[in-house]
Amino acid sequence: PRGGKPDDLKKIKGVGPKVVKRLEDAGIRSYAQLAALGAKNLDALAATLDVPAKRIEREGWIASAAKLAKR
Repeated sequence: PRGGKPDDLKKIKGVGPKVVKRLEDAGIRSYAQLAALGAKNLDALAATLDVPAKRIEREGWIASAAKLAKR
């Protein structure tokens, strides 16, 4: 995370407070961390977050995180 503060993961379409909490519990606190998981790890990420992998793909979480990480 930049400056020691976690990124606002709610800026990613489809990611609300519950998912943010699950992401943080999994150690993901920045856009870069989420983007680094890539499409290859969608199933593992989905299982960790207890959401369908299709949802992550459909809503473009990884691509959105990558764009936000570049800002």
